[in-house]
Order: sequence, then C-alpha cells, then structure tokens
Amino acid sequence: MVAQKSLKIMTISKYVKEIVLDTETTGLSHENGDRVVEIACVELKNHVPTGNAYQTYINPQRKMSREAANISKLQDEFLADKPLFREIADDFLNFIGDATLIIHNARFDVGFLNSELDRIGKPLLNLENIVDTLEIAKKKFPGMPANLDALCKRFDIDTSVRVAHGALIDSKLLAEVYINLLGGRQSGLFFATETQNTVQSLRKKQKTYERRYFSVSEEEISIHNEFLKSINDPLWNKQ
Repeated sequence: MVAQKSLKIMTISKYVKEIVLDTETTGLSHENGDRVVEIACVELKNHVPTGNAYQTYINPQRKMSREAANISKLQDEFLADKPLFREIADDFLNFIGDATLIIHNARFDVGFLNSELDRIGKPLLNLENIVDTLEIAKKKFPGMPANLDALCKRFDIDTSVRVAHGALIDSKLLAEVYINLLGGRQSGLFFATETQNTVQSLRKKQKTYERRYFSVSEEEISIHNEFLKSINDPLWNKQ
C-alpha cells in the first residue's frame, strides 16, 4: 500500500526528486539493540541520477555480529573511530530532505533509522513517503525471488563492481533495479560516466596524421581503362 501511494504521486508529478537509500547494520534486529553502521543515498531527478550522493560510516557503539561482518566486510576496528549517529544525523536529514525515499525492504532500513532518530530526539521517517522496491517486485513477479541480487540478474544489471554488500554500491544497483521495475531500461546508469571518461582519455592519446595525397601516372590510367573495356556489359553503360 505504501508503494502504491508513492507511485501514484510520482505519476502525476512533473518534477520528481527521489533518494535511493540503503544501510548496513550490526545485525538483524534494532529491537534487540542492533545499530546502523553505514548509510548511503543517491539522488534521482525524474528517475535519472544527478551524481549527488551521501555516504557515511558510523560507530555503532557495539560489536558487529559475525553474520553482518561477513556480509558487509565491516570490522569493529574500522568502525571504532567513525562518527556517532547523532553527529551525522543533521547532514543525513538535510540530504534526503522531503524527497521520496526508494528502499528495498523498507521496513528493515526504516526501522533501524527511526530507532536511531528516536534515540536522539529527531523526527522519524514517514512510511507514507517511501517506495518499497521489494513490494513492487513481489507484485510484478509473484512467486519469484525478489532480493537485490535476483533482481539484478533478472534485469541483466552488472554486479561485478560489488565485492561486498556496501551501502553505496547497493544504492546504485537498487536505482537501476528501480528504473527497470518502472518499465524503463537504464542499465549502467552510474558507470556510464566512467566509461565516457575512459573513451575521451583514449581519444586524447590517439595520434593524428597529416592527410597524404597520391598522384596517378598516365600509365596507370591507361591500364585501368583497358581493364574496364574487358568487362562484359558493365552496369555503368546501362544508364
């Protein structure tokens, strides 16, 4: 129901700003004390990436679970000197503003983020302003796997850049999945710029040569004309 309301609003809007969001956490349950360790967002306008992104690691003030560390590759030692959530909260909230949030399995991420926001007395995220791509995928492909990996495979989205479940790369992949779920084909959205830069760089390295002119001798012209006479019923004589 949440996704349907948000999508209905986007259909009638002339200008759409959306934020694709993902998090990494210490575990699976904020109710049991698990915390957010990474937040990443990428901005879309009219379903096209603007290049604006937000990403930060967070000191969760508790240990990573073994399962979460294996998935995200984030270790306690790495997170120890990162800012606390209350130190990054305003920057995060300013980045997302009042944009529609695009999240895969939104209740999980929003549950964690609202737990963090509530802990420091900040306004909570409103589910009415969130599109859950998991719910869209389940409705569009009933009975089929609907996790991010499965959807990337379904839409032939390149995941070779994803060596771990980092929030930023997952946000970029989710943006491509989201566009495909809406019916548009935008594979390679975030990596096209890198490809263009590479092509431009190669072009700069290419050597340029001066135009060369060649003269034809009278003998060569005569040989050519004799050859033309040997051709039986040539097409140019039929014009």
